[in-house]
Amino acid sequence: MKKIAILGSTGSIGTQTLDVVRLNADIQVLGISAGNNIRKLEEQVREFSPKLAAVWDKEQAKTLRTRIADTNTKVVSGMGGMMELAAMADTELLVTAIVGMIGILPTIEAIRQGKDIALANKETLVTAGHIIIPLAKKHHVQILPVDSEHSAIFQCLGGEERKAVEKLLITASGGPFRGKTVKELEEVTVEDALKHPNWSMGHKITIDSATLVNKGLEVMEARWLFDVDLEHIQVVVQPESIIHSMVEFKDGAVMAQLGTPDMKLPIQYALYYPGRRYLAGERLDFRSLAQITFEEPDMETFKGLKMALDAARVGDSMPTVFNAANERAVSKFLNHEISFLDIYSVIEGAMRQHKVVKNPNIEQILETEAGTYDWIESRWHI
Repeated sequence: MKKIAILGSTGSIGTQTLDVVRLNADIQVLGISAGNNIRKLEEQVREFSPKLAAVWDKEQAKTLRTRIADTNTKVVSGMGGMMELAAMADTELLVTAIVGMIGILPTIEAIRQGKDIALANKETLVTAGHIIIPLAKKHHVQILPVDSEHSAIFQCLGGEERKAVEKLLITASGGPFRGKTVKELEEVTVEDALKHPNWSMGHKITIDSATLVNKGLEVMEARWLFDVDLEHIQVVVQPESIIHSMVEFKDGAVMAQLGTPDMKLPIQYALYYPGRRYLAGERLDFRSLAQITFEEPDMETFKGLKMALDAARVGDSMPTVFNAANERAVSKFLNHEISFLDIYSVIEGAMRQHKVVKNPNIEQILETEAGTYDWIESRWHI
């Protein structure tokens, strides 16, 4: 019986992780967590009977504690509760499905306790990769990527020597606005941006896909996961989302991982690595597949990728600024406070005003995040 805990069990990746658990009889969920969606969390407690449920909001935690008083699940709250979940004695693996930099400290705690990490929280490596990767090596912990692109690269690298890698090719669908001009983007709405052509994802990551910020975050993450410098990582648009990413080797061979756009595949692969399990679902039919197309990403119109690469090249504390500014800008866009194109303006302004902190520790990373939020609120308050 594999014993896991899930940070962010009520979100898109968290709920799909529980879908995988339902399909397999040998995974036990010992801990789950949510921000404030206690209705969904209560349903999960009653179905999976975890030992621990962590709720970020303390008042919501009190409400949940009352509502599940007839169960044996302990309810905890705040960062302390998340840290307790991350360090649970019996778990082997922590699924970090939470969105935002709030996931960094619990991930570090889980690594220190020797838990393997099924990583779906981009911010962990984007902002603190220089801390996380050496820590994981020190504690002999596996970082198993859950993002479809990084999972694809991870699968392509199976059995291969890392020194044989020439280039990582990260694919992008292009999002719902692929091919549009800057003028056309001036009029897009939140509802338009949430209509991803291929994937079913949470709101934040769907907007990040539309701006191409998501690909920039994935490039930053890939450099840490696979120890490859930026000059050997390329983004290519593959609109059908059939090829999830590729690896080019020094001899010119290219390996690709293909499949239908279903997040349960990389989730299940991470949970059972290095084994594979049957997974029900649609399969690619190469007899009816007419074509697979590729395009260069339009980084002039969709500035998110270019700004991410700029932040990555500066390094140190700049990726934290990029990530925090995007996080706050997307929140404002989803709340109808700013326009789609304003997302880029918020990120650009935050990066321009930042004084880089060299080799930041966790405290400095969190201070940089808070300072970025404060700067944005002082200039973009509605």
